[in-house]
Amino acid sequence: MGALALLCAAAVAVSGVDGTVAWAATGPGVVTGDTIVHDPSMLKLGDGRYYIYSTVGVLTSTDRTRFSNAGAIFGSMPGWVKTYNPKNEVWAPDVSLRGSKYLMYYAASSFGSNASAIGLASSSTGKPGSWKDQGIVYASRSGDDYNAIDGNLVVDGSGKWWLAFGSFWSGIKLIQLDPGTGKQLASNTFRYSLASRPSPGAVEAPFIQQANGWYYLFVSFDACCKGASSTYRIAVGRARSVTGLYLDRAGVDMRNGGGTVIHAGQGSMHGPGGQSVFRDGDGDILVYHYYDDRGDARLGINRLGYDSKGWPVVQ
Repeated sequence: MGALALLCAAAVAVSGVDGTVAWAATGPGVVTGDTIVHDPSMLKLGDGRYYIYSTVGVLTSTDRTRFSNAGAIFGSMPGWVKTYNPKNEVWAPDVSLRGSKYLMYYAASSFGSNASAIGLASSSTGKPGSWKDQGIVYASRSGDDYNAIDGNLVVDGSGKWWLAFGSFWSGIKLIQLDPGTGKQLASNTFRYSLASRPSPGAVEAPFIQQANGWYYLFVSFDACCKGASSTYRIAVGRARSVTGLYLDRAGVDMRNGGGTVIHAGQGSMHGPGGQSVFRDGDGDILVYHYYDDRGDARLGINRLGYDSKGWPVVQ
């Protein structure tokens, strides 16, 4: 595999007024070819080929640097999607290999609405067009205080399955799943709260990664999808249990607005977010989108390290 080329600005520490911002000015790693993407999730197949599933389709690469378009996620869009998204589009797929089966959690909704649903699809190959829909996993409706989009499958240290999700409203939630079905566990229907921010702040796009004996909750703060005016930034907290409490570097509970910012806009990179973390053979990789000066959503890839106290550092 070719080395991941990085464009790194000077590592200048930045501290925020609220004490929860601790990031170095680091640009996105160099990627080439087809790089238009939104809410990316990375998968690596047994032959070494990478696929990035996203809101706008699928990209593929053999070296994690040069990407090409790999077509659409589904050969035929699941019938229920149009009920939640009149454009018949799916958002923010989360892909992973569990046992011998590839799983994808994905969402259908429309901007400004929490009449939303998270679906599940499975595949024996992980390739575009091979996914078979398994139906709706969890939904929200107008009047609920949460939004069922941006799902992320987490398997904890004891083998229990969980789904983190959420966007705006009251923030990031977590439910327990049945490993046999990939859907909510009938014996535990509790909806846990992991992170929230007071208005007008926003939090969405959860991704939970295990490392160093911690569960790290990565989220996106503030406004996506406004081109070069986007204010998205990536923040993190950590907990010893998948259900929390997630605290930031300053010890602030993420349910009370906490979250340490580790990646934010600078230079010609605007509004990085919609992130996921992929564990490759050479370590953890932060995968996200950002907007360039023209307002196009581009693929961002950086190595993710950890400092002496175990906090993630974008490299």
